[in-house]
Amino acid sequence: MSDKRILLIIGGGIAAYKSLELIRELKRRAIASRAILTSAAKQFVTPMSVSALSGDKVYDDLFSLTDEAEMGHIELSRSADLIVVCPATADLMAKAAHGICDDLATTTLLATDTAIVMAPAMNVRMWQHEATQANAATLRSRGVEIIDPDEGEMACGEFGPGRLAEPVRIADVIEARVSA
Repeated sequence: MSDKRILLIIGGGIAAYKSLELIRELKRRAIASRAILTSAAKQFVTPMSVSALSGDKVYDDLFSLTDEAEMGHIELSRSADLIVVCPATADLMAKAAHGICDDLATTTLLATDTAIVMAPAMNVRMWQHEATQANAATLRSRGVEIIDPDEGEMACGEFGPGRLAEPVRIADVIEARVSA
């Protein structure tokens, strides 16, 4: 394994299962992953499955007595070559755009000076909503790279942009960023 490492923040949406595929794809490319799961993400993927694939501890609690005794959110925010939010939900994007930090994931995003890549996934109407587009524009203006979602059929049965980009495409962006 190389010395390249990402911090993967997994948001809570049906596309969270694809984050497991992303971890596998990154491992094939010799890029290590450490993960933070939001509480909503744990409704879709388990800390055990993420840990088994990444080979690392999974973080999910801002107020962990063991992790936060060492200011874990600060250490996590600086221990990676790149922070990747996948899937980036409308909620996570809005909080990041407005500096809201009310859990480990959002606090880590606010506490970092490491480059950030977000791969949004949400319903087509949520993605196209004026507020989400404004939040994406704000994030881009601050240097966050947004991997635009794919167009296609969604879990809700609707069709349009909002589908998470394929894990291979996300891994290509990550590999280019950590290799630069």
